[in-house]
Amino acid sequence: MITTRSGYPRWHTASAQGPRSLNADAVAAYAAAGGPGIAFALADGVGDDPAAARAARIAAAAAARTPVHKGPVEAVLAAQRAVREQTAGDAVLVVAMPGERGGYRIAWVGDARAYGWDGTTLNRLTTDHTLAEFFRARHQPVTPRMEHVVTTSVRTAGAHEIGTAESAGAGLLLTSDGVHKPLTGSGIRAVLAQPGTGAAELVEAALSRGGSDNATALYVEPLEVDSTTVRFPVAA
Repeated sequence: MITTRSGYPRWHTASAQGPRSLNADAVAAYAAAGGPGIAFALADGVGDDPAAARAARIAAAAAARTPVHKGPVEAVLAAQRAVREQTAGDAVLVVAMPGERGGYRIAWVGDARAYGWDGTTLNRLTTDHTLAEFFRARHQPVTPRMEHVVTTSVRTAGAHEIGTAESAGAGLLLTSDGVHKPLTGSGIRAVLAQPGTGAAELVEAALSRGGSDNATALYVEPLEVDSTTVRFPVAA
């Protein structure tokens, strides 16, 4: 537990390797001294090798350390510049930064997701950049394999391809596909509806549902008005 100024949310994250040979997911969070809040990032390496894991760590760190006033799109572009300095490796990424009127500004590439959660309602904020969504939006047939083929990534996306969204407030959840694909929205809602649950319980539930990928979640609790602490427990 870290004591800090009033107004910062409590957040926690959990990640599990699952049946993969290594964990290529990564999370990062950063609050600049005197800044307006914490920037959060979750990246999922494309592939199951050290280059993918390294790209995810680099992308998440570069995105989270982007000044909040520059916004989440610039955070994705900062991650892109950092990843392109490497000779190999790629990742998908979702970034959340505090909004001016509360809530969060979101930017993403690939199929990493952001959800809003107010204790009752789960609101999906992002749309997967996958081949399946591309064809689904055009009312064309979709195969299961298409759900796993991303159409944007940190290394390849053009600035105009970066997705953007805003949340109205309350809690925030970032997930890799190893969490949201086994659980789906109803499964995530069922876990978070239980008192005292969060990132660790989501990861555990995803793996228990037969998840075959790295599973990572970052959960930001709804802000408590009188809160004076920020907790940073991290599960490997």
